[in-house]
Amino acid sequence: MIHDLKSSLRAALVLLIAFTLLLGLAYPLAITGIAQTAMPDQANGSLIRDGDTVRGSALIGQTFTEAGYFHGRPSAAGDNGYDASASSGSNYGPTSKDLIDRAKGDAAAYAGQAIPVDAITASGSGLDPDISPAFAKLQVARVASARGLEPVQVQALVDRVTRYPLLGILGEPRVNVLLLNRQLDAQVAQGSL
Repeated sequence: MIHDLKSSLRAALVLLIAFTLLLGLAYPLAITGIAQTAMPDQANGSLIRDGDTVRGSALIGQTFTEAGYFHGRPSAAGDNGYDASASSGSNYGPTSKDLIDRAKGDAAAYAGQAIPVDAITASGSGLDPDISPAFAKLQVARVASARGLEPVQVQALVDRVTRYPLLGILGEPRVNVLLLNRQLDAQVAQGSL
């Protein structure tokens, strides 16, 4: 009986060590190596850099509040929104007075216009970096006015950075707000917009 117990414990310990080495060390190292070789930008978080300075990630939204920038969708992640350490939705139900008041306040900024749903609703994570082309179009006049540009110029930039569904069916058309605003800054600085 004791011999069977020792034999079973030895087999279990050997399997534990083997699977820990295989699945806890070898497999993650192999996948990391493949990712770093095949797509290093994505494997490192799709970071946006100016030289050695990280300005953000194409995968995580940021708060833009100035009139001359496109704004992302509302965020409930953290006190000021887009806090990756507090990623979550608000957990408000559709009848929540706080949610209704916030949505009405957001909608008031676009009074008299057709408002895309992403202009007044937060994403589930609160970190969504993308907005719909309709929401970007809704902001074109404000951004153009604040920067002293023609709306048609700004809309052309939005059209250029809009990403479309993979193979025409996978996903939705979307505009990455950080990339759009960086492109806007760069083209205004070059005088090409």
